Amino acid sequence: MVQLGDSSESTTIRSRKAQKKQQQQQADEEISKHGAGGLENERHQSSDEPAPVKCVPDGDKRKDAAIEEVANGDVVDDRLSCTIRVQFNAATVGLFLLSFLTRFYRITHPRGVVFDEIHFGKFVSLYLKNTFYFDQHPPLGKLLIAGAAGAVGYGGNFDFPKIGSEYDASVPIFALRFVPALCGSFLAPIVYSILRQVKLGQGVSILGGLLIIFDNALLTHSRFILMESILLFFAAFGILMVLKFVQASPFSVRWWTFGSLAACSLTAAICVKFIGFYSYLVALYIMGRHVWMELPDRRKSNVYIIGKVVAQVALVVAVSLAVYVGCFYVHFEALYKAGPHDNVMTSAFQASLEGGLASITKGQPLRVQHGSQITLKHTHGRVCWLHSHTAVYPIKYKDGRGSSHQQQVTCYGFKDVNNWWIVKRPNKDNLMVDDEPDYIEHGDVVQLVHGVSSRALNSHDVASPMSPLCQEVSCYIDYNISMPANLLWRVELLNGKESKNKWHAITSQVRLVHVNTSAALKYTGEQLPDWGFNQFEVAADRRQYTIDTIWNVEEHRYTQHQDKKEVLHKLLSAEMIPTERTKLSFWNKFYELQMKMLLHSDKLESHMYSSEPHEWPLIDKGIAYWIDAESNAQIHLLGNLVIWYSATLGIVLYVGFLVFYLVRRRRQLFDLDPPAWDRFRLGGEIFLAGYLIHYLPYFFMERTLFLYNYLPALLFKILLLCFVIDHCQQAIRASLARPTLVLTIFRAILAAWFAGVVYFFRRYSVLSYGTTALSAEDVLGLRLKDTWDLIVHKP
Repeated sequence: MVQLGDSSESTTIRSRKAQKKQQQQQADEEISKHGAGGLENERHQSSDEPAPVKCVPDGDKRKDAAIEEVANGDVVDDRLSCTIRVQFNAATVGLFLLSFLTRFYRITHPRGVVFDEIHFGKFVSLYLKNTFYFDQHPPLGKLLIAGAAGAVGYGGNFDFPKIGSEYDASVPIFALRFVPALCGSFLAPIVYSILRQVKLGQGVSILGGLLIIFDNALLTHSRFILMESILLFFAAFGILMVLKFVQASPFSVRWWTFGSLAACSLTAAICVKFIGFYSYLVALYIMGRHVWMELPDRRKSNVYIIGKVVAQVALVVAVSLAVYVGCFYVHFEALYKAGPHDNVMTSAFQASLEGGLASITKGQPLRVQHGSQITLKHTHGRVCWLHSHTAVYPIKYKDGRGSSHQQQVTCYGFKDVNNWWIVKRPNKDNLMVDDEPDYIEHGDVVQLVHGVSSRALNSHDVASPMSPLCQEVSCYIDYNISMPANLLWRVELLNGKESKNKWHAITSQVRLVHVNTSAALKYTGEQLPDWGFNQFEVAADRRQYTIDTIWNVEEHRYTQHQDKKEVLHKLLSAEMIPTERTKLSFWNKFYELQMKMLLHSDKLESHMYSSEPHEWPLIDKGIAYWIDAESNAQIHLLGNLVIWYSATLGIVLYVGFLVFYLVRRRRQLFDLDPPAWDRFRLGGEIFLAGYLIHYLPYFFMERTLFLYNYLPALLFKILLLCFVIDHCQQAIRASLARPTLVLTIFRAILAAWFAGVVYFFRRYSVLSYGTTALSAEDVLGLRLKDTWDLIVHKP
């Protein structure tokens, strides 16, 4: 009986071991099926590639543990256990340390404001003073820097008045520049990891990290209160996590973790600058490509693939929304005081800020009625108020067109007594409020009488001065000629449900439609010439449904005096001092700020250091960031010429290889086996596509651009260069019977080229650090191109 029992137990153990072996084989097959597109089928690795790491599903790990426990006679329930492994790679640590040293070396120099520190430094100071500001880009980068500065006790008292202004002793320069420098330090090891993730050799991957370290432009931008290094860190880390995500076993802990980290990091890049969305698009393409490559595998059911796609979408959307909304929640919680930028926002938003426009709502009537004195603010886009003055339109414009020669109506960007209008019922002669309130509702027809000149708002079939396709808007003057008054305007409340179709001050968004012509009162965005005092044009447009036809009442009170002098006196003595803030929900603030950031654009202005996209790849123009008052020591944004030119050549070589292979394959000549071909395509589809996505849109942007706008594209350009170098080595091995000599020559050329990279970096690092006093001759010696505007102001 004992022997039988031992035999039975031994048989059970052996059968479980066989089951374990079979499960391990199935797990290996499953892992081989998952990867970044066609890369998972790669079977040939160079000698310096890492050994593949096999991931066993959690269920198999638990079964393995159970087998060992049965064999040892121990029973342990480990269903809720979780194993965390932390690995340090010598290459990543070395790259980080070298990058850290270059970024943090004398980081407190110069002790003065450098280029765009004048803007971002002000934003950081406003955070620490809880004062609202408006910026076209999301707030995460500024929040991180403000957090670091606030942690060391900085109160935001420095005003960043101009470039070159000396920081006083209260400004923690190291803390303010810490976050950008730290993010810049992490970029090199991340690039190394990305290259390893797409199965490049360790030597080439280390080279990629070194190219990041030794690029002068990336170095310069990592050392100051600027956003690009933070943006690049989140974008690169997000791409790395996406590559790990698509190669992880679906629905495993690693899969969920990498997916969450990818969505979090890529959304954080968007929260630094909106151009981070380009990296988000690259990541979405990588995930979509992976699913597309899985579709031919009939062993995977439709339910499995659909479930995986739905899970990916749900994960990415949920994490991205949480990060994006959370970032703005912190932003609004920090900025609750009125500031110099709050007039960009709507009246309701301003009234919600402490010390803002609460005086408009407190003590002033809410509902607009006959006899109301109001100011009408353009709700979206440029901040200005409906305005008129006694000047009239010229009889003829420069192009020969005639006008009505009536009183001008404009949109004026400052508060002024001429911004006041009186709401009047057409059937009433007086301008005072009645004893019985006569409230204005959605659909009512009114007249708007200019408070100072007593002339009514008018429009007619006369071309507007700057927008001939629109109608002129004027204040009607009776010249006793055949031009009748068209003074009637219909009130259309766009958010009438919130006020039960009653016209409210502050909150109601209104469109005023001219009754006679069905054209809506519109801010056109065009600036009038000198005869219009360079104010902005107001016209009437039959295309009613645009955001530029939306207005809201900002200041409001009732007319209670018949005497015109008394009315004017009340207008001139209007209360404009803020008192207490009102409440506005987070979601209302969030929606409004998103609209303002997307729609508010600065006027296109020239800048002596601005440049065009076609000038970036070959560094035709740099940017002066700072110059020492005592010498020619200066900081000037220039990339490493050897890296930038080589990376541009790398793009040409990759495209050349791709065309060559495609033509050969069309001729049924296959130079690369299927795994190698998939691998070659993968590099181009990620890195070349990433470069083009980050570069080409700038050709269509109508705003001032600078060289630093090219840095995200440069990141993918360097990745592609490393990929081309690795492919050249593989092509030499595959095409030559005895490749050793050719490989030796190729690597010697690479070594000489890299020596040139280091030499250029060292020679031009004086323009990145700004610590070396330069003579005029030294500066001229650094000027390799006539378009490089290096500064010489001392002999």
